[in-house]
Amino acid sequence: MSKAWKNRQQNDPYVRRAREEGLRARAAYKLLELDEKDKFLGRSKIVVDLGAAPGSWSQVARRVLGRTASLIALDVLPMEPLPGVTFIEGDFREDEVLARLEAEMKDRKADLVLSDMAPNLSGIAASDQARSIDLAELALAFSCDWLDSSGTCVVKVFQGAGFDGLLSDFRAALKSVKVRKPKASRAESREVYLVGKGLK
Repeated sequence: MSKAWKNRQQNDPYVRRAREEGLRARAAYKLLELDEKDKFLGRSKIVVDLGAAPGSWSQVARRVLGRTASLIALDVLPMEPLPGVTFIEGDFREDEVLARLEAEMKDRKADLVLSDMAPNLSGIAASDQARSIDLAELALAFSCDWLDSSGTCVVKVFQGAGFDGLLSDFRAALKSVKVRKPKASRAESREVYLVGKGLK
């Protein structure tokens, strides 16, 4: 780890706050800010969290969701268990993983699909951007298949090449699409979140 990165982490108020509140990552506050604005967590009964590891989004979602709500988290990476969260390790594009998800959903559609997925950065900007767009497209495709008609999807993406086309795809699939940049996102980061509601 570089000295600059360590200094930034030490001086980041969201990192400090996450440690104090027992959250797994500062990203938790991005989801809380998005929910404060768009009000999607409290009304959801079935939630799917794509790219969930290390689990901060599932942590805060579980706190807000009602007791009877189901929360299913997926990631290709392992994740430490969380109370009240069903975790599936694997790639949701694979039939076996989708079958496990389907079994957990018990023939019900999701009210909310969350995706904080990001590619492992190679340092090659064009390649990293293309992979980011691909992951967001996968999250949208998943939402089109698994989201209830009145549900919401929240998907991270990075602005740059391919963003306008992705936004058009979201608007073609969903009745309402908002582009959000939470305060907890670092100012220098190109990341934004697309909050889409209601499948067309």
